[in-house]
Formats: sequence, C-alpha cells, structure tokens
Amino acid sequence: MKDVLEYTSYRQYIADYYAEKKAKSAFTWQEFTRAAGFSSPVYLKYVSEGRFNLSEDAMVRVASAMGLVNYEQEYFCEMVRFDHAKTDAEKKAFFSKMLSMADAHKAKILEGDSFRYFDSWKNPVLRELAPAMPGAKPLALAKACRPEITAAEVSESLAFLIKANLLQKDENGNYVQTEKSVTTGPMDVTPVAVRGMHRQMGEFALDAIEGVPQDKRHFSGLTLGITRKAYEEIVQKIAAFRKEIIAIATREATTDEVYRLNVQFFPMTNKCDGKKG
Repeated sequence: MKDVLEYTSYRQYIADYYAEKKAKSAFTWQEFTRAAGFSSPVYLKYVSEGRFNLSEDAMVRVASAMGLVNYEQEYFCEMVRFDHAKTDAEKKAFFSKMLSMADAHKAKILEGDSFRYFDSWKNPVLRELAPAMPGAKPLALAKACRPEITAAEVSESLAFLIKANLLQKDENGNYVQTEKSVTTGPMDVTPVAVRGMHRQMGEFALDAIEGVPQDKRHFSGLTLGITRKAYEEIVQKIAAFRKEIIAIATREATTDEVYRLNVQFFPMTNKCDGKKG
C-alpha cells in the first residue's frame, strides 16, 4: 500500500487500507468500524464509497484506528478537509497544505505538479515563451510577459517547469518543451486549479478589450436558444475545434508570440419548461 502522503483522497486511502488488511487476515468492516468508535458496522464502508462524511472528531479516530500518527494523521485530516471543502479557495488552501507536508517529508503527490502548473497563468505562458527566446535571461522573459512580472517570478516558474519535466535544457542551455501540449488529465484536484486559471485568463481577456490593439486580438460571441441535445453536440464541436487549433499551433517549430484562446459556452437564463403561464 502506498504511503498516506501519496494520496489525495481520504476515501481511497480508507478503501485501500481495508483491502490490504482484508487480504492478510479475516479483517471486517465491523472490526474496522468498531476500532474507530462507530456503532454502525458498515459506517466506514459507506464513507469510503462517498455516502457518508467524517466529522472533525471522527477523522482523528479513524486515522488512529489505521495506525496513523503525527504528520501522517495530520495529513489524513487535511485530506478530509480538502474533500469536504465547499469553495475552490478552501480546496486550494487545504491542498496547498497537503503539498507542503508531502514536500517536507520528501514524498511526491502525483497530482501535485499538475495542480501547481494550472495554479498560475505564468507557468503555461513561460512554458511557451522560454523556448521562443533562446538565451533570454529571466528579466527579459519577465518584460515580455503581459502583464509584466518579476525576474524572480520567472526563475521560480522555470525551476518548477524543469522539475515537473515540462521543460528541459538542450546542449546549448536553451529551454525546449518535452511535449507540444499539456492537458489536465483525469485528476481529482486539478479542476480546482484549472477553474482558478480560467478566472485569471478571463480577467486578462477583459483587460485586452481596451489594452490590446484590435488588429492583435479577436473577440466574438453568440447568444443562442438551444436544447440539451444541441448543447451536447456543440460541446463536441468545441472539443474538435480545440484539437484543430492545437494542430495549427504546433505545425511550426518556431514561436513569435504567446496567445491565449478562451472558449466559453455558458447559460444566460434558467432552464424553461416551454409552458406559457
């Protein structure tokens, strides 16, 4: 079984703990649940399935029942809080604490690099910009960004991108991409960071309306009345369109500028039942 610091889902950790104990002995959910101080023999089974949650008091008892102590128990409790958090801001705070604890104890959360990458617009921008400016120092890269950032921020981002194997240096010391594109992947925690990036990029788009000459930007929009079936078909078309854009952008090895394309399709009304009242 993996170390607790490698998990991001406390429910999966409970399920894996039970499965490992069950494989080695006649361990039962009733025995597990009783050790954690619950009266229902299947309470923790239901918790692992997402049907029940753990309270602040209960999560400590469950961690103790699984033999977790000190920072392991604290990490397990942060996983519970992360899972139960209601807002992206809360989830980000709890997950950031999980990352810090894992880093402090030399453990790697697989989703951590993905979370960090999408947590700031600087990472995807510099991943594109650095290879396009061979030999450029952090200050030059910082001044090329819109909005302008500091050389220290550039250095921090580049160090992360190399550590996460999203950039590497060639024999001349220039940055090159390890892959042409980066996707979010099927990770549980990444959407929290991705939603944050959408907010950041949305704000930049608003600034670009006034701050970028019209011949260097393109804005357009449609307001449509649709059905659910039409919505699903349009979403498929958008996905196909994004793939076509990636193919065009990656067709050439060189880059002149870094652009951001926001594709947004969202409701402007509540669903109506079609009845006249």
